Amino acid sequence: MPINQTPKPKAAPAKKTARRAKPTKLDAGTIQAMFAALKAGNPEPTTELEYRDPYTLVVAVALSAQATDVGVNKATRILFADADTPRKMVALGEEGIRERIKSLGLFRNKAKNVLALSRMILDDFGGKVPRTREDLERLPGVGRKTANVVLNTAFGEPTIAVDTHIFRVANRTGLAPGKDVRAVEDNLERVVPDEYKRDAHHWLIL
Repeated sequence: MPINQTPKPKAAPAKKTARRAKPTKLDAGTIQAMFAALKAGNPEPTTELEYRDPYTLVVAVALSAQATDVGVNKATRILFADADTPRKMVALGEEGIRERIKSLGLFRNKAKNVLALSRMILDDFGGKVPRTREDLERLPGVGRKTANVVLNTAFGEPTIAVDTHIFRVANRTGLAPGKDVRAVEDNLERVVPDEYKRDAHHWLIL
């Protein structure tokens, strides 16, 4: 004789995850007002990384990947006390650099890059940090974002460096939405008024 079985209740249909609505793109007047307010609140923004000149800035920014500015400053105070020029850094050697920045994540790879970029600055650029994005991006450990930071902060160029934070801000606010970092950078270059471009990166990252 068959055994009566209570039918199993049907599983509830899976709820669809609600997609975040795309923010409306900001118009030119709103963008102008936004940056005017940012300037009024912080007229002279700058990086929180500690540096002495273009070379120490390149090194500090190269060390900042997956690290906080506070952590980088702690490491560079030790490093720059012994090596604050390309020649001194090369003399310090990879092991010496590694020992002084070991508080940072990825310190082994970063030490290799700092040594290699220091050698390249000496050998290819006469000991001076290059002033073009193309040449900066030739340096080991220096990508487009780092190059833009150096051009902006060390040399006063109106470049806008886009990191993950600025990428999110630009997309979530509708300021300069884009599918990737380069698209956001290009859109920021297009929509940020010229008078605010030099400081835009610093305002948006704070």
